[in-house]
Amino acid sequence: MITKPDKNQVRKKRHARVRSKLSGTTARPRLNVYRSNKHIYAQLIDDLKGITLASASTLDKDVNLESTSNVDAAKKVGEIIAKRAVEQGVKEVVFDRGGYLYHGRIQALADAARENGLQF
Repeated sequence: MITKPDKNQVRKKRHARVRSKLSGTTARPRLNVYRSNKHIYAQLIDDLKGITLASASTLDKDVNLESTSNVDAAKKVGEIIAKRAVEQGVKEVVFDRGGYLYHGRIQALADAARENGLQF
Protein backbone atom coordinates (compact mmCIF):
# COMPACT_ATOMS: atom_id res chain seq x y z
CA MET A 1 0.00 0.00 0.00
CA ILE A 2 1.45 3.35 -1.06
CA THR A 3 0.78 6.23 1.33
CA LYS A 4 0.37 9.76 0.09
CA PRO A 5 2.53 12.39 1.88
CA ASP A 6 0.52 14.84 3.95
CA LYS A 7 0.19 18.53 3.06
CA ASN A 8 2.65 19.68 5.72
CA GLN A 9 5.39 17.32 4.50
CA VAL A 10 4.96 18.64 0.97
CA ARG A 11 5.01 22.24 2.28
CA LYS A 12 8.20 21.63 4.30
CA LYS A 13 9.92 20.14 1.24
CA ARG A 14 8.85 23.14 -0.87
CA HIS A 15 10.00 25.52 1.90
CA ALA A 16 13.44 23.87 2.08
CA ARG A 17 13.80 24.28 -1.68
CA VAL A 18 12.82 27.96 -1.53
CA ARG A 19 15.02 28.63 1.53
CA SER A 20 18.11 27.26 -0.22
CA LYS A 21 17.87 30.29 -2.54
CA LEU A 22 16.74 32.95 -0.01
CA SER A 23 18.71 34.64 2.73
CA GLY A 24 18.08 37.78 4.76
CA THR A 25 20.73 40.39 5.48
CA THR A 26 20.85 43.38 7.83
CA ALA A 27 20.05 45.74 4.94
CA ARG A 28 17.37 43.45 3.47
CA PRO A 29 15.96 41.02 6.07
CA ARG A 30 13.78 38.02 5.28
CA LEU A 31 10.04 38.40 5.88
CA ASN A 32 9.05 34.90 6.99
CA VAL A 33 5.39 33.86 7.12
CA TYR A 34 3.91 30.92 9.02
CA ARG A 35 0.26 30.00 8.77
CA SER A 36 -1.58 27.67 11.12
CA ASN A 37 -5.25 26.74 11.13
CA LYS A 38 -6.10 29.39 13.73
CA HIS A 39 -3.40 32.08 13.38
CA ILE A 40 -0.87 33.69 11.05
CA TYR A 41 2.62 34.83 12.06
CA ALA A 42 5.22 37.06 10.37
CA GLN A 43 8.86 37.70 11.33
CA LEU A 44 11.67 39.87 9.99
CA ILE A 45 14.84 37.81 10.24
CA ASP A 46 18.49 38.76 9.73
CA ASP A 47 20.04 35.42 8.73
CA LEU A 48 23.63 36.67 8.90
CA LYS A 49 23.34 37.54 12.60
CA GLY A 50 20.68 34.93 13.30
CA ILE A 51 18.27 37.34 14.99
CA THR A 52 14.64 38.34 14.67
CA LEU A 53 14.29 42.09 14.10
CA ALA A 54 10.49 42.32 14.42
CA SER A 55 7.50 40.04 14.61
CA ALA A 56 3.72 40.23 14.39
CA SER A 57 0.92 37.72 14.67
CA THR A 58 -2.79 37.42 15.26
CA LEU A 59 -1.92 36.67 18.90
CA ASP A 60 -0.69 40.27 19.42
CA LYS A 61 -2.68 42.58 21.70
CA ASP A 62 -3.14 45.22 18.92
CA VAL A 63 -5.02 42.72 16.75
CA ASN A 64 -8.60 42.56 17.95
CA LEU A 65 -10.58 40.71 15.33
CA GLU A 66 -13.48 38.30 15.56
CA SER A 67 -11.67 35.67 13.51
CA THR A 68 -7.87 35.24 13.50
CA SER A 69 -7.78 32.74 10.65
CA ASN A 70 -9.09 34.70 7.66
CA VAL A 71 -7.84 37.15 5.01
CA ASP A 72 -8.74 40.21 7.14
CA ALA A 73 -6.53 38.93 9.96
CA ALA A 74 -3.67 38.37 7.50
CA LYS A 75 -4.04 41.94 6.20
CA LYS A 76 -3.87 43.30 9.75
CA VAL A 77 -0.70 41.29 10.49
CA GLY A 78 0.82 42.56 7.21
CA GLU A 79 0.11 46.16 8.25
CA ILE A 80 1.61 45.66 11.71
CA ILE A 81 4.80 43.96 10.49
CA ALA A 82 5.32 46.69 7.87
CA LYS A 83 4.90 49.47 10.46
CA ARG A 84 7.33 47.76 12.85
CA ALA A 85 9.84 47.31 10.03
CA VAL A 86 9.63 50.96 8.96
CA GLU A 87 10.09 52.02 12.62
CA GLN A 88 13.40 50.11 12.59
CA GLY A 89 14.45 51.71 9.31
CA VAL A 90 13.84 48.65 7.13
CA LYS A 91 12.21 49.37 3.78
CA GLU A 92 13.29 46.42 1.60
CA VAL A 93 12.76 42.77 2.47
CA VAL A 94 13.07 39.33 0.91
CA PHE A 95 9.67 37.60 1.02
CA ASP A 96 9.75 34.01 2.31
CA ARG A 97 6.30 32.52 1.87
CA GLY A 98 7.20 29.50 3.99
CA GLY A 99 6.42 26.94 1.33
CA TYR A 100 2.80 28.08 1.11
CA LEU A 101 1.25 28.93 -2.23
CA TYR A 102 1.10 32.68 -2.93
CA HIS A 103 -2.65 32.85 -2.59
CA GLY A 104 -5.30 33.79 -0.05
CA ARG A 105 -3.95 34.71 3.37
CA ILE A 106 -0.28 34.74 2.26
CA GLN A 107 -1.06 37.10 -0.62
CA ALA A 108 -3.21 39.33 1.63
CA LEU A 109 -0.37 39.66 4.16
CA ALA A 110 2.15 40.48 1.41
CA ASP A 111 -0.12 43.07 -0.24
CA ALA A 112 -0.85 44.77 3.10
CA ALA A 113 2.88 44.90 3.88
CA ARG A 114 3.56 46.50 0.48
CA GLU A 115 0.82 49.08 0.95
CA ASN A 116 2.32 50.11 4.30
CA GLY A 117 5.84 50.82 3.06
CA LEU A 118 7.72 47.56 2.48
CA GLN A 119 9.34 46.75 -0.86
CA PHE A 120 9.89 43.14 -1.96
